[in-house]
Amino acid sequence: MTKDKNIYINRELSWLQFNARVLQEAADNDVPLIERLRFLGIFSNNLDEFFKVRYATVKRIFEAGKGGKSELGGIKAGDLLEEITKIVIDQQSESLKILESIDLELKIENIQIINETEIDADQHQFIKNYFYQEISPALVIIVLNEAIELPELKDSAAYLTIKMSNSKGDDQYALIEISKTMDRFIVLPSKNDSNYIILVDDVLRHCLDEIFNIFDYETITAYMIKITRDGELDFDSDLSKSFIDKLSDSVKDRKSGDLVRFVHDKSIDEDTLTFLLERMGINDNDSIIPGGRYHNRRDYMDFPSLGRTDLLYDKIRPLPVEGLSLQESIFKTIAKKDYLVYAPYHTFSYLVKFLREAALDPKVKTIKITIYRLAQISHVASSLINAAKNGKKVTVSIELRARFDEEANINYAEQMQDAGVNMLFGVSGLKVHCKMCVIEREENDKLVRYGFVSTGNFNESTAKFYTDFTLLTANSKILKDINKVFNFFEVNYKINRYKHIITSPHYTKSKLFALIDTEIANAQKGKPAYIKLKMNSISSYKMIDKLYEASKAGVKVQMIVRGLCCIVPGVKGMSENIEIISIIDKFLEHTRLYIFSNNNDPKMYISSADWMTRNIDNRVEVSCPIYDQDIKNELLDLYMICWNDNVKARIINETQDNSYRKNDKPKTRAQFDTYKYYLNKFEG
Repeated sequence: MTKDKNIYINRELSWLQFNARVLQEAADNDVPLIERLRFLGIFSNNLDEFFKVRYATVKRIFEAGKGGKSELGGIKAGDLLEEITKIVIDQQSESLKILESIDLELKIENIQIINETEIDADQHQFIKNYFYQEISPALVIIVLNEAIELPELKDSAAYLTIKMSNSKGDDQYALIEISKTMDRFIVLPSKNDSNYIILVDDVLRHCLDEIFNIFDYETITAYMIKITRDGELDFDSDLSKSFIDKLSDSVKDRKSGDLVRFVHDKSIDEDTLTFLLERMGINDNDSIIPGGRYHNRRDYMDFPSLGRTDLLYDKIRPLPVEGLSLQESIFKTIAKKDYLVYAPYHTFSYLVKFLREAALDPKVKTIKITIYRLAQISHVASSLINAAKNGKKVTVSIELRARFDEEANINYAEQMQDAGVNMLFGVSGLKVHCKMCVIEREENDKLVRYGFVSTGNFNESTAKFYTDFTLLTANSKILKDINKVFNFFEVNYKINRYKHIITSPHYTKSKLFALIDTEIANAQKGKPAYIKLKMNSISSYKMIDKLYEASKAGVKVQMIVRGLCCIVPGVKGMSENIEIISIIDKFLEHTRLYIFSNNNDPKMYISSADWMTRNIDNRVEVSCPIYDQDIKNELLDLYMICWNDNVKARIINETQDNSYRKNDKPKTRAQFDTYKYYLNKFEG
């Protein structure tokens, strides 16, 4: 296929359009009001990570003197940096308008977010007391003058830039760090049936005279700034250091990585802005974003609910899986058939129950599991430690390089290692991203395997709002293959053969190509041929080209892609048989599901892998086949519920305009209807 810039959508620009869909949720009047604020927080948090990782990568390409067109989908690195900054400025402006609109609606609901100019006498006394007791002891204040070198500012921390002026023309500058340990939203005493909230930023503005009373000034102003640093980890080559020590040092170094974004209050005076840019060495290659009065809007993810459940989504009650009981042995049940657990519609407790039973059962001899991201308080980790203390041989492959969770994973790795767990720290040059567990249990003088394979992390916190499939199985053929992957972790110079699962980095591309080729051949013979895919992202040009080939052969391709999507669907002669939607709603869509018609005898896989180059070539991933016919029928039902969404589905197209899919069919809201689907099963 002739490579042309129009056959792919640039991944960075596509990702920004995904974040625009998150912003749409914040703007949607049908979304509960406090949830809208939280979507603003998600939008801001996403943007922080984007600049730490993707913008930083493009900037490195540019500064290395490379055009970057081949890596960046036909766009030069310098042009892409400019385009990103332009889009982000527009999105930031839009987010401020949405925030102002939400603020007005909160007032109608008797929730007032006040600033330092709106404080009355009673609130003044409460705030002063709060300042001296809670804030003042934790304040970090940096006085800026020519004699002192500006210290490294923390990545993604918000700072108030202070300018003190007098009639002598002696300007004095300082920075106040808004620590992450401070509560960002301070709930003031309610009165007249109204709730009042003030941001800690405005408490600091209210107390500037107390903070700077030793200085001689006539006027004092405060403007917020925030910086974002390159989030890439650089490892040193000291052979005497352990991998954990190298990673720990690298995480520490990240905190002083190159600056890639500078956000400032757009009302800041020119002298103060110029002073900051010069002192911080910020130039045109960095993204300079004028913003509003407040930054770190990611904190809105934790906006206080104030007991107003009417302004929140209704909490769902996780349902039991039909036929699977928490009061009975998991092993005895799954020995008879496979079961599918679909979080958050089903309870995560089944996975914890599996591990707790394995930890206690005298017949269980070994437990092997992969870990990518754990909950802050992890029942998974405690179960594995419990198992090791009970004499089981426990092997944990933990990915210490799970981005931005490195420190938490290091802490858990050390705890488990101290308890006697055999820790494996990944594979050289590859991230271990697969999600799987296998145990061996002694039954009638032989070892029988039980296990589970998932599309998501074994994390009970995120399982409440990430959608993920987990297959609980005693299928000896699948688990024999899974066990081979653990063997690869320990002896990774040996490449295993797998009869059932599909693994990266050795087989994913070739196996998926073979499945797509079958659909192409069937389409050419006039047989039923379709491909249904659900994933988070697709950016691999090789995979995209293969789907274009399938489309041209007449294979109908339906795709549900939550995040970045580099395919250009619906183009005659190239992709007219490809349709793509994206669903952003109450939960974060995280399932990965591949369905191939196979002449109306569908082959189905749940997977840890998106169709990105890193998942296919640079990570250990597992796609697990579904053999149980009941589960295959269930997965097809679930896919079609998502595909028929005409409330929260956006159409992905060449123009990237994020238009909602609207039609005259009965209203289908995938996440709500999925819960109804399982509720009907449970009650029926």
